[in-house]
Amino acid sequence: MYPHNTKNLVYFANKQKKGKSEEQESLSKEQQNQILKIVANQSLKEKTPSLDELESIIQNKLNSDEKNKDSQKTQETNTKGGSNSIIQYLIQQKYLTDKKNWLTNRGFFEIGNRILQDVMKDLNSSDFGLHETKLTGHGNVTIDSTRKFEHGDDLRLLSVSSSLLNSIKRISKNQRSISFPISLNPDDFEQYETLEDVKTAIVYCIDLSSTMKTLLGSNMSRIEAAKKALWSLYILNKKFFPTDSIFVVGFASMASEVNPFDIPFLKTYDVNDNFLHYTNYQAAFRLARKILNRTSAHNKRIVMITDGQPSACFVENEYQKNEIISEKPYSNFYTPDESILSKVKTERNMKLDSDPNRLVYLCYRYKKVDQKIDARTLIEAKKCLRDNIEIDTIVISEEVELLEYVQQLEKTLKGKTYHIQNENMEKVLVTDYLNNTRKVINSNQGW
Repeated sequence: MYPHNTKNLVYFANKQKKGKSEEQESLSKEQQNQILKIVANQSLKEKTPSLDELESIIQNKLNSDEKNKDSQKTQETNTKGGSNSIIQYLIQQKYLTDKKNWLTNRGFFEIGNRILQDVMKDLNSSDFGLHETKLTGHGNVTIDSTRKFEHGDDLRLLSVSSSLLNSIKRISKNQRSISFPISLNPDDFEQYETLEDVKTAIVYCIDLSSTMKTLLGSNMSRIEAAKKALWSLYILNKKFFPTDSIFVVGFASMASEVNPFDIPFLKTYDVNDNFLHYTNYQAAFRLARKILNRTSAHNKRIVMITDGQPSACFVENEYQKNEIISEKPYSNFYTPDESILSKVKTERNMKLDSDPNRLVYLCYRYKKVDQKIDARTLIEAKKCLRDNIEIDTIVISEEVELLEYVQQLEKTLKGKTYHIQNENMEKVLVTDYLNNTRKVINSNQGW
């Protein structure tokens, strides 16, 4: 199924083992790292290649690298039993699967962990933000240090060894020998200290409007930079903050919850996608609030990643529609039909948060925001605040007008605005997450 060219390539050799059928010899660590790096870069592309295309891309890249090596040595290696398809090897190793979104869970975590390691290498200890605390009381993370047991404390936290030692010290002061059984005094009791472990839930709302495919200085598009950042962030969450919850919402004219394993395969909408390529902050806030209100987390937060001002909002009823038409008779309203909803679900594995009785008002104004869209966006954001949900925004655009709009919005919401270049996005998101998560990480734990 996957054509290959063995010229100048060293993948792995077939090796005959006594008493067994032929087995594929594992790739060297260097080769595997190189191949997985190529797979990572390709999975983040706006147009994700098929497995056949991926095979060709990997081989071409390896061919290019091998030109600088001893070609005779390479040919000798290939004649030891021939070479097999790299994709077949990666499938056998459970990194890839023969599906449209071809990363397996193992591949997702393996590559994501490598991305995270690269991010952490660029962060020094002060940026890293290991927020260790010494909060005592009735937390739910037990640590090794102890304190005096007080009336009303939880007996389950009693430190038997420390309490016995206190009894022995007390008895030895009054008599020469220790007799058994040892009599315990309430003043001898000690209990383990605990740390406050505050559960956090965050929804990252990633803009999938058409302008997110714009290339910036790093030769990486805005959407690719955002996907890379979210990928590393999700790995960080699962590795060190498993009780926290990270959700992802993709939004344009409408919003959809995204399976985290589909992050690498997210794509922007374009003008051929039936008016789905506009930017609807309200849709993102509404779906994110719905998701967060299903959780039991103490801290709830929305982080929006966008490159454009809102150009769409919801119209809930005829009154709202007529109100807009009275001011702008030629206004454009839209609601997706079943064929579009089905197409998005099939092609993107996303279910749009749609209501057949709800219209989307579309109005793009160059470097300006329509008043009706602005008002409904702010109303939805304030609903989040009433539910104790914080909202912060990451702006990946050079437009001064967008930055000013978002800064004014966040001033009203008492939130934060980050204006960043896309090549720094993963560092910003990881640092921001660490600084806003009330957890304790063992500072000796390596990455």
